[in-house]
Amino acid sequence: MIEPTLNYVSCPLAGTPAGQNPPPEGSPATHRMAYWEWNATGRADHPHVVVCVHGLSRQGRDFDTLARALAPHARVVCPDVVGRGQSDWLTDPMGYQLGTYAVDMLAMLAQLHAQAPIATLDWVGTSMGGLIGMALTGQPGLGLPAPVRRLVLNDVGPVIQWEALQRIGQYLGAPVRFASLDQAAAALWAISTSFGPHSPEQWRALSAPMVRPVPEGGLALHYDPAIAVPFRALTREAAEAGEAQLWQLYDQIRAETLLLRGADSDLLAPATAQAMASRGPHARCIEWPGVGHAPTLVAPEQVQAVAAFVLGPAEGASGA
Repeated sequence: MIEPTLNYVSCPLAGTPAGQNPPPEGSPATHRMAYWEWNATGRADHPHVVVCVHGLSRQGRDFDTLARALAPHARVVCPDVVGRGQSDWLTDPMGYQLGTYAVDMLAMLAQLHAQAPIATLDWVGTSMGGLIGMALTGQPGLGLPAPVRRLVLNDVGPVIQWEALQRIGQYLGAPVRFASLDQAAAALWAISTSFGPHSPEQWRALSAPMVRPVPEGGLALHYDPAIAVPFRALTREAAEAGEAQLWQLYDQIRAETLLLRGADSDLLAPATAQAMASRGPHARCIEWPGVGHAPTLVAPEQVQAVAAFVLGPAEGASGA
């Protein structure tokens, strides 16, 4: 079974203009973002790059199952968004914002492109990772090494239901400790049943990267609890005001777009999904029954749907 390599990129702190070279690594004006790279092609310079970005409180190893399916055909890169996984924690919690994450991804893509030119770029984003993808894909002139060709938005769109944000806010950043991985997996499942059915083996594999050992003993969640600070500062009015900006980004997307939705999702409403199909990139939508927010892309039918979209022929192309 193939495994990823762990790499890092030096990123500017929030407020550094996009396109400006980051300060030298180790400078107090930078932070490090970790990313997991999968390569089963035998080509370190593979020109097709697929970036997979996780949700708010998750990390890049969420995509292990999908990455193993894609890696024989592309260079697959799964970052730990800053404050999560193996990435640095920010000194200013208010830096945990979409703008910071987008700038970090530009730094990562620039580093990947310098290592081996990117000819084809695709993006798979779950929840927050999808919003980051919209921010990059919906702003022409950002200086991407290649335009995003295909975009997968996993259970997210320009309108995010306020009730879902309230639900997430109930557990985000809570100071929890676990005595064992089994205890952690059980606690994580209690707040994640909306992900849909998983075998014990699947859930344990998803849970192991979600915790880290702590000096006082036991395990804590992998992320900086301070990611909850800007999240809790968000008001309903501010969230609704941001919808217009997100729709503007969405309407400017030119990538072929696939929208994935859990049929029971409380974050992506059916009306939003329908609107996404009729405007902007006219996303094609796939729904899965018995799943809420958000599909984990572990079930075979979910993996197959994403792989077929990312690796298949262009829309309208005839098969060989």
